[in-house]
Amino acid sequence: MADARPGFGTGEYARRWQAMQARMADAGQDALLLTSPADVFYLTGFLTRFWESPARPWFVILPHTGAPVAVIPEIGAPLMAECHVGDILTWPAPDPVDDGIGLLTDTLAGLVPEHGRIGLPMGLETSLRMPLGDYLRLSAALAPRAFVDATDTVQRVREIKSEQEIAAIRTICAIAGRAFDAVPTIVASDRRLDTVFRHFQAALLEAGADWVSYTAGGAGPGGYGDVISPAQPIPLQRGDILMLDTGAVKAGYFCDFDRNFAIGPPSGAARRAQAALYEATEQALAHLRPGMTARDAHRLLTESLTAQGATPCGGRLGHGLGVTLTEWPSFTDRDTTVLRENMVLTLEPSVEIAPGKIMVHEENIVLRADGPELLSPRAPCALPEIEI
Repeated sequence: MADARPGFGTGEYARRWQAMQARMADAGQDALLLTSPADVFYLTGFLTRFWESPARPWFVILPHTGAPVAVIPEIGAPLMAECHVGDILTWPAPDPVDDGIGLLTDTLAGLVPEHGRIGLPMGLETSLRMPLGDYLRLSAALAPRAFVDATDTVQRVREIKSEQEIAAIRTICAIAGRAFDAVPTIVASDRRLDTVFRHFQAALLEAGADWVSYTAGGAGPGGYGDVISPAQPIPLQRGDILMLDTGAVKAGYFCDFDRNFAIGPPSGAARRAQAALYEATEQALAHLRPGMTARDAHRLLTESLTAQGATPCGGRLGHGLGVTLTEWPSFTDRDTTVLRENMVLTLEPSVEIAPGKIMVHEENIVLRADGPELLSPRAPCALPEIEI
């Protein structure tokens, strides 16, 4: 009989547990404590928007062998019971006196020897989703057991995607592609930027996204500057370049790519910027290989842009992608992370057209042994024009 539980099936989750347990063994970690939505979802398939409430912490422990143990608020027990997990221990949360720390302490003490080491992600792109005071109480109660940094343990496993994960990301990329195809119709119906943003999010949901965690972009004459502020109630004008960027979600996995549109005929500078961005992406698609580093990817993109007479923007020019909108590594000139086969990544070159005016281009790829495979529908070489 088929496994009716959420996610990708028992075998996929067992593979994840065993991969992390192998790294735990190498690092001398007797158990792994995870508290973030992405890590809990990755190990168990526990997918819920209930994380939006900060009132309750959630804990999953991966022992050195066997299935994860969930120590969670009792409201989550029915959903967790459908997921890929062993024991489920609950308390009536929120509890202002002991919000699960006593139960978590007892559970970890039973799994970890007295002088053992408990891995906890502590580095870049990690977070501790529990009150700091509770963490200090937990650490003191478990001594002489020690908490140690398990960032490498988790990240080295999560960064390599299974074929099931890659298929999930490919699916949400296709959904977003259909929403981007609707943008000219959206703009034609209402030219106000904030309305375009809202209708674009609706198009993502109508195309099949489960939710839209991230929508960003901007618009301005010949280019844009600010791409993270909420959209303003201003009308699009002929000569504007409109950019929309989305991190939509399907089955817990993100896409993250953008598209540029010219409102009316674009300026010569905008055309040249689009051509440079497209060619830089082509160079990365042609030459990026496993064994190169994130810094090498940054170099490929910047050298191509410079060779075409464009001015690369500072900051990162791509990143990892998966169960969070952005994952490690970052394509910067300082990130020496080795790129490995089956990493899912974004290529995100950007150029400065004039002071305060930029254009950004982004695609999603999976890095195969012989080079990148596109997961997002490839953007057109020339800027699409929308007549208003």
